[in-house]
Amino acid sequence: MELLQSMRLFARLAELGNFTKTAESLDIGRPQVTRYIQELEASLGVRLFQRTTRKVALTAEGERFYVRVQEILADINAATSMFDRTGATLGGRLRIDIPSAFAQLEFINSLKGFTDNFPGINLVLGVTDRTVDLIGEGIDCALRIGDLPDSSLIARPIAQAIMVTCAAPDYLHAQGRPECLEDLASHRGVNFLSGQNNRTLPWHFMVKGQDQTFVSHAGITVTESNAYVQCGVSGFGIIQAPGITVAEHLHSGALVEILHAYRPAPRPVSLLYPSRTHLAPQVQVFVEWLQEHFVQLHAQWLGQCR
Repeated sequence: MELLQSMRLFARLAELGNFTKTAESLDIGRPQVTRYIQELEASLGVRLFQRTTRKVALTAEGERFYVRVQEILADINAATSMFDRTGATLGGRLRIDIPSAFAQLEFINSLKGFTDNFPGINLVLGVTDRTVDLIGEGIDCALRIGDLPDSSLIARPIAQAIMVTCAAPDYLHAQGRPECLEDLASHRGVNFLSGQNNRTLPWHFMVKGQDQTFVSHAGITVTESNAYVQCGVSGFGIIQAPGITVAEHLHSGALVEILHAYRPAPRPVSLLYPSRTHLAPQVQVFVEWLQEHFVQLHAQWLGQCR
């Protein structure tokens, strides 16, 4: 059991590359991490990590050992969970990150359902619109909307998010309702700065089967999804947002969809996780749960946006 614990700790340190982050992710003290690694290296008779003041990296021997450890841990996880269907025995820390767009009551309520089904899993939820370093920040998986930059991460498609162009009734009453894309030139918009490149995200429209982009004259520019929507509700100008974020406001009448005939193609929703990491049981069950429940949530949001 001591060797198994050392192997799990070794694999986590290989993924995070930092003793302190590894200790935090496993809820143990940093000295314990150091001791386990030193004892493991002594028993194997090789150096597994190159240590500097800034980073911990695998040696060539460590790389070879990491591959075998991942296979061994995968087999152990499969063997120990093969008869479990209730989730009662699953445990551990699961850190996920979601965009601000998903920080809605329905989604949070669904997460409560996940923790009810898997009470042994300690869920750590991060909410941000910026690009996150999953390995460097110790994040197990992240949910993201839209096209993703090329990376070594695994991206598992979850759903498609519809995009809605809309504005507050007071704004449309004062400025008029645009009936075609040419009308947008005389309107103000709420601009959103991308968390990936700090550039204004253009609006997209479907014109005769072709994607057409437009960058509006900004009434205000924001960097966070919920603030973006609230600026639209307050009448700063037109917004284009995932239906997830505006469904409640469309249903209440606080926002009105415009240019429905030019509604853009849905944007992909993906779950990201490190490609080197074999999915731990708590991550695997979350992936499966999310795929099932997100479809139900998306159908609910889609009904409000029609």
